[in-house]
Amino acid sequence: MNKLLKKVLNISIYILVLLVLTYCAVLFLGQRISVIGSSMEPTLSDGDNLIVDKITYRFREPKRFDIIVFPYQYASNTYYIKRIIGLPGEKIRIDAEGRIYINGEVLEENYGKEVIVDAGLAAAEIILGDDEYFVMGDNRNDSADSRFLSVGNIKRESIMGRAWLRIYPFQSFGILKHA
Repeated sequence: MNKLLKKVLNISIYILVLLVLTYCAVLFLGQRISVIGSSMEPTLSDGDNLIVDKITYRFREPKRFDIIVFPYQYASNTYYIKRIIGLPGEKIRIDAEGRIYINGEVLEENYGKEVIVDAGLAAAEIILGDDEYFVMGDNRNDSADSRFLSVGNIKRESIMGRAWLRIYPFQSFGILKHA
């Protein structure tokens, strides 16, 4: 009986250590998240499952075109996935033709799915603070993002991590393209 008790104790300790390590990995390293909606089409689709990298931004600042995950401020356990367009200290504006300007220069990018119809708050120049990012969905006309008060500029401390790897659907498995 002593051997059996010892074996059960060893297995229990092993399972406990495994659970603690898993908890720490999810808390500090990465987390699975599901895409709901079409705001990041064609890059990400409704139902995609991603791994969020929580480590990278501990060592470097977010970059333009990174796809980030952050909590929605008006609902608990709700996260948004958007692409960084504007960096701290920059001036952002979207003109009537749907062109995005950064510090007075047209942003050269090909992530937007179509011409922007509603510039929202960015119809007037937005000046980002030292810790603020301007984000947009790739499906520009079907995205609640920094152009609108419900999302606004994203503070650095609010960024949960960088969308890194698509794990489902399996035929689309792979590392996500950022810049």
